Amino acid sequence: MSFGVTFSEAAAQDLEELFDHALQRELDSDTGDLDIPARALQAIQDALVFLQTSPFACRKAGSSPFVRELVIPFGRSGHVALFEIVGNDSVIIGAVRHQREDDYH
Repeated sequence: MSFGVTFSEAAAQDLEELFDHALQRELDSDTGDLDIPARALQAIQDALVFLQTSPFACRKAGSSPFVRELVIPFGRSGHVALFEIVGNDSVIIGAVRHQREDDYH
């Protein structure tokens, strides 16, 4: 079975904000690496491919068995994607955050 993976508008905005934050952090650093923001987004996109075949393998997030989180390693930390399995063939990414953030916004 294959699941289609789509981003909510909020999740797409999250990706933009994560990129902007990572870019600013690297620009402010004396040893900044401007490739890091693009590599972080690529790591997120690569990890989300997993959801096309195995969304139920991710940890539950709350009381619904259909709302789950995917942990996405990157560097010394990473990101977490909150998603919902909808029907028999669809996954909707609701939010993406950095692992060091307190919660989804």
